[in-house]
Amino acid sequence: MTAVGIRHPMLDGAEKATGALRYAGDLEIEGLAHAALQTSPHPHARVAAVNAEAALAAPGVLGVFWHGNMPANRYNSSIWFEGQEADEDETMFPPVVRHVGDRVAAVVATTREAAVAALAMLDIRYEPLPACLAPEAADRDRGPLFEEDGTPTFRNPVAEQHFDRGDPDAGFAAATHVVETAIRTPKTHHCAIENHVALALPEPDGRICVLAPCQSVHAVQVVVARALGLKARDIHVVKTPIGGSFGGKAEPVLEPLVAEFARRLNRPVRLELDRHQTFTSTRMRSSTSTRIRTGFDASGRILARETETLIDIGAYVTGGNYLPGSMLQRHVRLYDIPAERYCGRAVYTNTPPTGAFRGYGSPQINAAGEIHLDIAARRAGFDPVTLRIRNAISPHAIEPYTGLDVGNARLRECIAEGARRFSWDMRRATSGGAGRFRTGTGMAAAAHINGCFPGSEEATTMTMALCADGRVEMVSALHDLGCGSNTTLAQIAAEVLSLRPTDIRIVDADTDRCGYDLGTRASRMTYIAGEATRRTAVLLVERIIQAAALLRNCAPDELRLGQAGVEDLRSGEVSPMAALAADLLGAGLDLPSATETYAAGANPSSHAAHFAAVEVDTLTGLVRVKDYLAVHDIGRAVNPMLVEGQIYGGVQIGIGYALFEDVANDMVTGRMAGDSFARYILANSLEMPMIEVHLIEAGEPTGPFGAKAVGEIATIPVAAAVVNAVNDALGSELTHLPLTPERVLAEMDPGNQ
Repeated sequence: MTAVGIRHPMLDGAEKATGALRYAGDLEIEGLAHAALQTSPHPHARVAAVNAEAALAAPGVLGVFWHGNMPANRYNSSIWFEGQEADEDETMFPPVVRHVGDRVAAVVATTREAAVAALAMLDIRYEPLPACLAPEAADRDRGPLFEEDGTPTFRNPVAEQHFDRGDPDAGFAAATHVVETAIRTPKTHHCAIENHVALALPEPDGRICVLAPCQSVHAVQVVVARALGLKARDIHVVKTPIGGSFGGKAEPVLEPLVAEFARRLNRPVRLELDRHQTFTSTRMRSSTSTRIRTGFDASGRILARETETLIDIGAYVTGGNYLPGSMLQRHVRLYDIPAERYCGRAVYTNTPPTGAFRGYGSPQINAAGEIHLDIAARRAGFDPVTLRIRNAISPHAIEPYTGLDVGNARLRECIAEGARRFSWDMRRATSGGAGRFRTGTGMAAAAHINGCFPGSEEATTMTMALCADGRVEMVSALHDLGCGSNTTLAQIAAEVLSLRPTDIRIVDADTDRCGYDLGTRASRMTYIAGEATRRTAVLLVERIIQAAALLRNCAPDELRLGQAGVEDLRSGEVSPMAALAADLLGAGLDLPSATETYAAGANPSSHAAHFAAVEVDTLTGLVRVKDYLAVHDIGRAVNPMLVEGQIYGGVQIGIGYALFEDVANDMVTGRMAGDSFARYILANSLEMPMIEVHLIEAGEPTGPFGAKAVGEIATIPVAAAVVNAVNDALGSELTHLPLTPERVLAEMDPGNQ
């Protein structure tokens, strides 16, 4: 291998480091106007009136927009393709706002400063309405989701998923040990460096062009069209560089607004949120309350499990109706459990809407399941590592919910190798202590998917073409979120084409240039787009050889493609790619190209086992993660450096999830306590431990060169591993995340202090 398996720097790394890369907020367009957004101070209220007279008279103001003069088309911001049916409960500016931070009005002006100044001149009258802020109360407000005329009722549940396998009652009856726990996980925010931003401009052909840092240009296209009452073909979308997403930019939030502003004003418009609005007016991870009951035999074999989870999706459906099923799919991919009963419910509350966030339900259900399993192990006297190995899913097992083969799953190897490398037995033997500082060791396992198969149209279409300079251009609906996925795909293409990764020119997603694709979501880029890349590159090699053979008047099998170019096996003469391109053009021949559509036929699991060592200060309740090991079943690492980077970032998010992060919506006012970086606590550099990464590269037959995903699973087991380590240190059963100092002190056993 000359490109795959190599630690290659990100292709756009130098541009990012030097500040040369232009993000959506940096773009300068002639005649660009700026929008400023007014959001609701109430969790639930009718917007009775908006008096814009003073604002419209202010210098530079071009327009004021609110529900009284904007389209009232209902849409769902998580739809992916034209014609998709979804619960439509959102409008650009709702007449009744449903959370603090909901959209009320916008001012568009010639400068951002003028727009912000005019925004303060709006006279808005609200009629407050009763708010439901707690998911448990929301769960009791049951009824149909829509009136007969399609008007949303905002009653519950939004979605409910039931699953039964085997005979759970018999399993519990036969169990030697039965353990039940309740686990709560918080709403958390993505905290990307780049705030939410979008631009739109009218095009000469009458269409509206949207420029946005997004995870799917086709999703933006159909959502904007639905909101504006247009056809998808009327909207042209181009993906701009992304300054971080983690799922936060999977759904179009601002794009419909700027598209309508640009259409109405017939000029380019940009809307950029500040940090506070990015917290309160976009998307975040759902909170959950989960009860799990498990029965074990005397050897630790799980006989039955019962899970009930309540998911707070906030003010609008978005993609929250998928969460109960999504969480179930991940939940049953980890252990071989013969009898299972599951119920997941998603409910509305008058809090900010939720959406995708690195794992899409997996971090919540995994935290619940793995914290529960550790508590069960302690109560029953089992070693947590031994218990997990005994019940781990085997390679090519059939996942019971979807009936899919989990592929070459190497969960047992991850757990066993991790325990050995982390000196598990020795560390556990020295846990606890009697002084102020207690030490503990914990671990957790995880499983995640590789794409959306069998749901949706899980396919990627790619075109590759030889360029005049000898490089290869790659066109597809590619959305690098800042993590280097384009570099990974370039390495896959380069390996097949015998080129350097820098010889691959990747064109960012553009609805005018690329075929339909789901975009970057569901850990599909390496596994799905990577295989599409490999197959298209194989086809392009054939086309290059055929073109060279035509030029040389020889048989294709008398040529081969190597590192130096196309080699003539008869004479040994080599034509570099650039020379071949020049010769083809000089002869009046077309440069070779290839287009391939790859449709997935499998959805294997990625697995991981993470190990954490912590120190707990029993005087202050502060927890520090001192050491960390992440073992991942990766199939094959296309770029080990980028894989490690994904894991480092995933651990950082997971430590924050376990110990610090919570947007903390007030249960009386609905206001968010953690609405800025000054008030929302992250795991910063001082809170980060040394992280060791070990990769299990057993190969996945259906993945490109054996590769499968790491992006989302990197964060999924972290919170449980840390919480389990804290419980080991204190002999406690903490289950309410995050483990703030107040919660640690409140739940510590006074006899152990």
